[in-house]
Amino acid sequence: MTTTRNSRPIPILMYHQCATPPAKGTPFRSLTVDPAVFARHMRWLKAMGYRGLSMRDLQPYLRGEKQGKVFGLTFDDGFVNVAENAVPIMADLGFTATNYFVAAQVGGTNAWDAEKGVPTAQLMDGAQIRAWAKAGHEVGSHTIAHANLKECSADQAREQIGGSRKMLQDVSGESVDAFCYPYGYYLPEQCALVAESGYTNATTTRRGRVQPGQDMMELSRVHVLRSTHFASMMIKLFTPREELRGR
Repeated sequence: MTTTRNSRPIPILMYHQCATPPAKGTPFRSLTVDPAVFARHMRWLKAMGYRGLSMRDLQPYLRGEKQGKVFGLTFDDGFVNVAENAVPIMADLGFTATNYFVAAQVGGTNAWDAEKGVPTAQLMDGAQIRAWAKAGHEVGSHTIAHANLKECSADQAREQIGGSRKMLQDVSGESVDAFCYPYGYYLPEQCALVAESGYTNATTTRRGRVQPGQDMMELSRVHVLRSTHFASMMIKLFTPREELRGR
């Protein structure tokens, strides 16, 4: 079967929390997007004819088997506030998303952020993860312990990457095919390890849109922050400027 390739780069949006942002001066405050702001982002894109897709649903477009006005929609860490606040918005618009869960913190908190002064926030438990999947969204992996893979030995990295996939499959009852490198830190050889562990794709924190032919184990994303407004969203999504920053 002959395939065609998208003529335009595909943006994959990166969100974290969907909640009322903490007080000014709080570390990493920018990673919490107010639900009303998230709703505006999604409705702007819907009005422009775009569809938000999970990494699973985006695969045919990334491979060039389909064409269309689509963007990837991802959330890091698995926060409960995403289930509470973002899911109803996505359901209303017919969008799907991938959430990258930290396997050992299912039902726990963002403990890896504590030493940075980031406020504690609850993560989805097993029942909430299964509800996420039942709603049509995708369960992805963010390692077992939100690990800095650059600091892991080969055996540790294998366990963090492959072990988390098995743990999350056991919790969700779904195939876990999408991976995300915590902090965006990884070694080149770990990309091969992700593929060997059974994942079909992996996202980074590298800024930019996915170009035709880009390595599926090192996919760029578009950072969406608390302060991202319409003009900056359009720059991030539809101009080369985003690819030129933060490399």
